[in-house]
Amino acid sequence: MMAARLTFYELIEAARQLPPASRERLVRALAEKRSEPEHEITELRGLGKEIWNNQDAQEFVDHERNDWER
Repeated sequence: MMAARLTFYELIEAARQLPPASRERLVRALAEKRSEPEHEITELRGLGKEIWNNQDAQEFVDHERNDWER
């Protein structure tokens, strides 16, 4: 058991010293934790909608397409 906190680099070096099976378990544990989203994409729903008030969607698309051709 480690009594002191390790720096990032010390932690990497300690992980390199692990037996291959333990290193693989560590990698899997870190990957599983990383895959858990902190936020759901649905939290962004409606964000910035005031920007598009009174904006016709087709007019916007037409304007953007015209800009591409220039």
